[in-house]
Amino acid sequence: MIDADLIKDNFGYLGHDAAAAYPDKTVFFDLTGAAERQVTYAELEERQNRFAALTATLGLKPGDRMAMAVGNRFEFVEIMYGAMRAGVVPVPLNTKLGGETLDYIIRDAGCRVAVVEPACNPDIVAVADALDLDAKLALGEVPAGWRDYEAALAEATPDYTPPRIGPDHPSFQPYTSGSTGRPKGVVLTHGGQNWWIRAEQKYWPCSPDQRALAAVPLYHKNAMAGAVKPMLQVGGSVVILRDFEPRRFLTALSEYRCTYAGAVPAVFTMLLKHRDLIDSLDFSALQSLTLGSAPVQKELMNQVKEAFGVRLGESYGLTEGGPVMIGPPVDGREVPFGSCGVAWPEGEVKLVDTDGREHPSDGELWVRNPGVTPGYYNLPEVNAKRLKDGWLATGDLFHRDAQGFFYFRGRTDDMFNCGGENIYPKEVENLLISHPAVYDASVVPVSHPVKGDVPVAMVMLKADGDADEKALKDWCLKNGPAYAHPRRVEVVREMPLNGAGKVDRTRVRQLLTEKFAADIAQRATA
Repeated sequence: MIDADLIKDNFGYLGHDAAAAYPDKTVFFDLTGAAERQVTYAELEERQNRFAALTATLGLKPGDRMAMAVGNRFEFVEIMYGAMRAGVVPVPLNTKLGGETLDYIIRDAGCRVAVVEPACNPDIVAVADALDLDAKLALGEVPAGWRDYEAALAEATPDYTPPRIGPDHPSFQPYTSGSTGRPKGVVLTHGGQNWWIRAEQKYWPCSPDQRALAAVPLYHKNAMAGAVKPMLQVGGSVVILRDFEPRRFLTALSEYRCTYAGAVPAVFTMLLKHRDLIDSLDFSALQSLTLGSAPVQKELMNQVKEAFGVRLGESYGLTEGGPVMIGPPVDGREVPFGSCGVAWPEGEVKLVDTDGREHPSDGELWVRNPGVTPGYYNLPEVNAKRLKDGWLATGDLFHRDAQGFFYFRGRTDDMFNCGGENIYPKEVENLLISHPAVYDASVVPVSHPVKGDVPVAMVMLKADGDADEKALKDWCLKNGPAYAHPRRVEVVREMPLNGAGKVDRTRVRQLLTEKFAADIAQRATA
């Protein structure tokens, strides 16, 4: 039996108490393969210990980084939390990224080992093979020169004694996209993550009889913070889907008697197209639904509430900011439409105007709590700009009403949200400019009835350049994430410029909206 004092600060042991209390209870209903796989808390506990022990045989020490590119399956959780038990820092990769970006992240983090599901990304095996890694483990199909994950796990001992991990030790290091075009590594501590999950349970408690459905990617905060972490904390269960498909989602929500599900608004928009199935299924176990990671239209909220008849909520969070620092009032007040709630009881928030002064009602959200990142990895200039005296400047603009409710208003930069994925125009512009025929590009959002906004582009070709709209879209789809590719491309002789001689983004957006908005809306609703 492990000394409780030894693991009290180790976030990798989230779920350890639940395993002791409910060893035979199913923690995961994994529906990602041809047949259902059920995993009990006792089995998960043993497999996490085995993986923690395995990291040492791979040469990893506390503080070392480990890349993981794994799709939705229960092994994602055991790899991530097993590594943290050993003090190893997992770097969960967005499996939708292209090879160049994956290569950059693994190199930037200094990962020594990669654990990969080859089927989750077409580029990841080649990327890992090109790097000088100490070890490479594969789930599923095992490439030449790689070790089989399951065989390696079976050889590792389940009798594992962890190192003593302090609260300031890094727990895991996700990467978020940056307006500079390069992803940013977010260092998150064991103490900060433990604070967040304990505060959530203290003020908005879950119970062991609850069951969450996770269909969005597990590397995303929406799934981990909204479903996996709360259930592991209390002994609940999680139903895992490989990806989102509306009718499969609805059937699983009903047949597995899930009490909760959360997703981006675009997911619920697509679900509502299947009212025939919704009306035929039994959702009597369902207690609440959460729409988050993107702005929500009032019409959509009303339609979801009418269809499912349960409590709805809007959520806001930031990977580096807690991750959640705004939520429902603990006094039971109803959250108005459009608001994601009030400030957490144990965290500090403030709004800062463009002059750097605190403002009572409008400005950029700054947060300070134990879960805030101590710093972005290898980015001292960004840290100096965004982290001051423990405060994080989130880059998100909010309005706060007289009752203390916060309303998201947008970003301080040009970022926009497309179906729950953050799109940074600079990243897509760089991708377009990398095409040999392109001289310049400007990417802006155009409204989309399902995804919120989608990227469109204005492109100026080189004097001898030859490329049409289809070629440029195909280039982006081949070399970048599909969600970020421009849905329409306008090729022009000259870019509109402002008085300073820079591309006039306002004019670009106006022109492209006039040209493409009606077509995009028509295609989306066809």
